Amino acid sequence: MKKIFFLIYVSIFASLVLRAQHQTVTDDKDWSSQQVFMKGTSEAEYIIRLGDVDNLNFDWPESFDPFCSRLTDGHSWPWEPTEADLPGMDRIVVSSKFKGENISNCLGDGYSASVDLTKSLPVTYNLPTDKLKGVEIKNAFLQLFIDDFQAPSMCSKFQISLNGKRFAEGERILNAIDQSGPVGKLITIPLPEEYYLALNSQPILALRIDEFVGAADGWAIDFIRILINRNRTNTCKGSVSGVVREKGTERLLGGVRVSTSENISTITDAEGNFILDNIPTGFEVLTASLSGYSDGYGTADIGQGDNNEPVILYLEKGKTIQFENQKLSVGEAINLNTILFDQGKWSLKPTTNGELDKVVAFLKNNPTAEIELNGHTSSEGEASYNKSLSYKRVNACKAYVVGKGIDASRIIAKGFGPDRPVAPNDTEANRIKNRRVEMRLTKI
Repeated sequence: MKKIFFLIYVSIFASLVLRAQHQTVTDDKDWSSQQVFMKGTSEAEYIIRLGDVDNLNFDWPESFDPFCSRLTDGHSWPWEPTEADLPGMDRIVVSSKFKGENISNCLGDGYSASVDLTKSLPVTYNLPTDKLKGVEIKNAFLQLFIDDFQAPSMCSKFQISLNGKRFAEGERILNAIDQSGPVGKLITIPLPEEYYLALNSQPILALRIDEFVGAADGWAIDFIRILINRNRTNTCKGSVSGVVREKGTERLLGGVRVSTSENISTITDAEGNFILDNIPTGFEVLTASLSGYSDGYGTADIGQGDNNEPVILYLEKGKTIQFENQKLSVGEAINLNTILFDQGKWSLKPTTNGELDKVVAFLKNNPTAEIELNGHTSSEGEASYNKSLSYKRVNACKAYVVGKGIDASRIIAKGFGPDRPVAPNDTEANRIKNRRVEMRLTKI
């Protein structure tokens, strides 16, 4: 009798998976496989997946496409992982520092204390990249189907490392997500160029996610994917709208830059309204920035089309502090004028060190400060080359500062190439103005 019921269960489960596969747009359709490598798909030149695609063993709602839809339905908790699932997949995971009770003044999730710690501690996910050897990487993305990350509510602080190196950009995204439910959602995080060499020269990309304060904030991951040379035209897209308000007063703020994780951005109108179109579906963390305010973050649940819930982003008035001999407001960017590179190169010239030593001293004297280092170029030459060059240059600046003892999570490096000029590119004097490295104070 037990065998009959088991066969019925397997049959029902298989039909649900097949129905979900029929709805999906991705070529990655073997959802029962725990490890997948695909080449030449419509979605990306290469796809690497770790973990099966089964909504943490709860199955997908009918007609639900995890790559195009909004949040899943809620599910029960806690639940037991199965023997078939890979370590760290399809189960509640808790901080390696969690001691079985809520140690913060924030909320607890109510179930972390009941999980079996022998099965629920963080693991390192090894994604095989050996078949990428020698591949020209033009873009790369890390995708996670996540469940119940709630850093803002639970006072948790997530750390991500890739091949043992802190992935600050990914940490900012995970720590901005407040995903109550528990419900699942796909997030897509661009991988900076500093990881490209590892992708096409190392046999694995070792991904580790942990929470380092011991908060009672269990989380779960259904699957992990790497997309290499993604074709954005063949992904589901949606639009998201919203407003930006001043925290405490609710005043609507115009002139605010609202950006996605891919640095697609827009500026709010006088009434604080914004809209972003053609954004790939998934959980998108939006960043709002305005001089005089600490950066604000909010999550958008983007499904296919324009019928998505609007987002409210809040900005908080920030302080003004001293950087060398000038006042610097939070949210403000200043030029680092003596950062020099040879033509077409990104190795720092020795004369640059003095300016970067000022950045080091500033961050040591202001231990809660966080910054962006932004690279810009003039418009001569190919835009994609200039964007890559500008990133490599500011990442070299970041590496220098981190090498002086500054935590890597306090610095985000971004290369904008020619996309954000401060002057027309019509004279050499103006082009020189556009070739710049900026430090923007994002938090104090």
